[in-house]
This record gives sequence, structure tokens and C-alpha cells, in this order.
Amino acid sequence: MRDRTRYLYLAVILAVVAGVVVGFVTPEVGKELKPLGTAFVALIKMMISPIIFCTIVLGVGSVSKAAKVGRVGGLALGYFLLMSTVALGIGLAVGNLLDPGAGLQLTDAAKQAAEAEAAKGGESSTVDFLLGVIPTTLVSAFTEGQVLQTLLVALLVGFALQAMGTKGAPILKGIEHIQRLVFRVLAMIMWAAPVGAFGAIAAVVGSTGIKALESLAVIMVGFYATCLLFVGLVLGPLLWVVARINLWSLLRYLGREFLLILSTSSSESALPRLIAKMEHLGVSRPVVGITVPTGYSFNLDGTAIYLTMATLFVASATGSPLTLGEQISLLLFMIIASKGAAGVTGAGLATLAGGLQSHRPDLVDGVGLIVGIDRFMSEARALTNFAGNAVATVLIGTWTGEFDRQRAVEVLAGEAPFDEATLLDEAEEQQQPPAEREMTAV
Repeated sequence: MRDRTRYLYLAVILAVVAGVVVGFVTPEVGKELKPLGTAFVALIKMMISPIIFCTIVLGVGSVSKAAKVGRVGGLALGYFLLMSTVALGIGLAVGNLLDPGAGLQLTDAAKQAAEAEAAKGGESSTVDFLLGVIPTTLVSAFTEGQVLQTLLVALLVGFALQAMGTKGAPILKGIEHIQRLVFRVLAMIMWAAPVGAFGAIAAVVGSTGIKALESLAVIMVGFYATCLLFVGLVLGPLLWVVARINLWSLLRYLGREFLLILSTSSSESALPRLIAKMEHLGVSRPVVGITVPTGYSFNLDGTAIYLTMATLFVASATGSPLTLGEQISLLLFMIIASKGAAGVTGAGLATLAGGLQSHRPDLVDGVGLIVGIDRFMSEARALTNFAGNAVATVLIGTWTGEFDRQRAVEVLAGEAPFDEATLLDEAEEQQQPPAEREMTAV
């Protein structure tokens, strides 16, 4: 059967172009279309918690030893910390080299915008974040849409089913059917993508206009170039050396997800599809279930680069450049403070303002200079975060012996196409009961 979804993503491209035209020609109309984009992203977010829950429970519940799950999680967190540090270093180097904030002037309107973002960024502390990982009830994680809360509940349920042994097999089978249903619903929602993309892009262009892009082109171009540098020169060689997988083949395989992120400015909109596609690629379910959701909160390569360059930009624009020691201490604080911000549009700007408010209050007003273009920079943030999480999943799978490289070669070559209708490899799953699908070394 021919893949009809190719028309869907062609429609998304046309919708993005139409949104840009509407935003430029009739800015007020473009602004009024924002609820279309907001509604689509909300529909996607509605599906994230059940997908993460089913994926992790099926993966962890099928594993014979809990130590394997702990090894995957520990390795993933260590890798995320290392990559965030590398991204931080690259951002520092390029930011100091470009000095993009020189010559700009701060207006009263920009100061007011900065104060608003600082208020958002200072609303929670690290302790609040850690306590917030624990849901109010066992099911509230699903109703509140908190990824880390869902992750915690799913791990607990998965370990409980693991301890039940054969008695837990019927429950695992039931959750497998629920997962199939959830992915079917997601596939239906995806047909609303063109409408959501049209509304989101029209609203952004209508609100920002082209003048903001002209005046702040240096920081934008520098940021996009730095993200490409990181993906191409850091993630690409690492992926090839460790897994012998070509980066550009992997990114082409995820092309529809990148288009979805580009049109919604949120990497979270592609999270469910990334889980499905990484499993289809040949990474084991437990590795995907643990690495992808955790990466969305802790593997923030694009956000690290953004916070670095934006901080240097603000310091330079306000005539208060930072010493190297101040740069490193402030930015390390921001990386810690930015946990969980990867999928939320605009969260990077609030984190930037909140970090400056805590360490250098005199620089907060400068955040107003980039408020106008932050949405466009959030595109690169989201795309880089997504690429980083895709690469991380393959790397963690390889290091733990849970990646079928031969399967990946077939998938990337187009010999084993992804099922866009179900988002699942149903034929393969039905050949083996979930209780017998344990992680085995490749």
C-alpha cells in the first residue's frame, strides 16, 4: 500500500510557506491564527505521557535484571553531562569570537520585556524541580503532562511487573494493546499538522516582522552556524566512530520529525515519533524508553549553545562584558536551571533571564534585545536538542549492546520502511510475547 502520509508532509511545507506570506502581508491576521498552532501542539502533548508510560513499562517489565536498566540510565546521564559541557565550550568560543552584541541600544520596551521573562525564569528552584518529579498521585502524572513524573511512575510499574515474573505477562500484553491504540490516535492527530503549522508560523511572522531579523542577524546567523558546527563536527564523527552510522542518513530518516519541529518550534511535538522511529531503527525498547524521555529533560545541547551565546550577546550589548570565570560559572548554573526546558517554546529565554537575575541582575535588561527573535532562535534550539537525543539513543544502544546495526542499515537504506499508519512494527511484535522480549546483547 502506498504511503499517503507523504502528501501530509507536503501539505505541511505548503502550510509553512502560506503562514509566512500571511504573517508578512497581514500581520494582525497572522497573530490571530496563533491558537491553531497552540491547539496542535497541545494535541501532541496530550499523547506524550501515555506513550512514554507504555514504552517504558513494556521495556523494563520485559527485562530479566533491573541492573541492566540502571546501567542504561547511568550511562545516559553521564553522556548527557559530557555533551552539554562540549556544547557549552563551543558556544563560549564562537560567542567570544563574534561579539555579536556590540553597538546595539536598549529601549524602554526591551527593558519591560526582559523584566517579564526574568519573572518567569525565577519561578522555581532546583529543590522545587526535584520534588516536582514526584507526582501527587499515581495517575496525576498523566493528567498534568509532566514527562519526568511519567518516567518515574513507568519505571516503578515496570520494575513491579518485572518482579511479578510470569504473573505479570497478561498485564504486559494489555499495555501492549494500549500502546498500539495510543499510536493509532497519534497517527490520526498528525493529519492536523498542516493547520497547526500554518497558524504557528503566521503568528510568529506577524508578531516579529522582518525588521527584528535585520537588526539582529549576526546573533541569529552565528547561533545557527554554531548549532550546525556542533551537530556536524561533534555528533556526526562520534556517531560514526561508535556505531558506524552516517549522521546525515539518520537525520534524513528523521526528516519528517525535523519538519514538524520547524513548524511548531517545539521538539516535544516530535517526541512520540522519535520513540517509535528509534525502536524501528533497531534500538531496544528499554534503551529508547529510558534515553529519549530523560534526554528531553537533560540532554539540552541546543539550549546550552543558546544560553552561552545569548549571555555573551547581552553582556556585550549592555557594555558589561563578562570575564571567563564569570562566563563559566553563570552558564553552568543555567545548564542546571534549564532542566526540562527542551520541549517548551520560549523556556530558553525565561531560563536566560532567570539566570542573569540570580547572578548578574544588571544584565537582565539586555534580554529584551533578543525577545523579538527568540522564537526564530528556538527553532535551532529545538532542532539541535532533537538531533542530539536521536544520536544519544543510538550511542547508548551501541554501548549497552542493545542496538541492531544491521537492522539500522536496512532501515536507513529504505529497505524496511517505517509504518506511518500505526507507528509500530506490529508484525514483528506479534511473533513474540512481551514477557519473552528481554534485552539481549547484539
